[in-house]
Amino acid sequence: MFNAITHSQIYVADQDQALEFYVGKLEFEVHTDQDLGFMRWLTVNVPGDKSREILLERPGAPSLDEATAEQVRELLAKGAMGGTLFLSTDDCHKTYETLLARGVEFTDTPAERPYGIDCGLRDPFGNKIRFAQLFS
Repeated sequence: MFNAITHSQIYVADQDQALEFYVGKLEFEVHTDQDLGFMRWLTVNVPGDKSREILLERPGAPSLDEATAEQVRELLAKGAMGGTLFLSTDDCHKTYETLLARGVEFTDTPAERPYGIDCGLRDPFGNKIRFAQLFS
């Protein structure tokens, strides 16, 4: 039936600020940045992996009416709503140190777990990001 997950979506309050964070700090690549008239279709991907895109969507039309979009924006601002991205890295400690030097705000420092070494951070909009160096 299905053979791939191609897109995931997270809400961001400001797409230009999201680009600064995801491309400027996390070193993702812009996959698509297209003005569709009714919305800006902005996706990023992990460098070299164009098979999975993350849609950085501003709350609003066409998926939300204005009243609901305002509620989503309020919840985002409070940090009470947001998606979670799970990423992998070859060196959790090195990635942590690099991102920390770039001013990324962490919620968890690198820690050994049964599956590997992982840590957590948040983007400027409250979305949670975890990355792990998985044990083989």
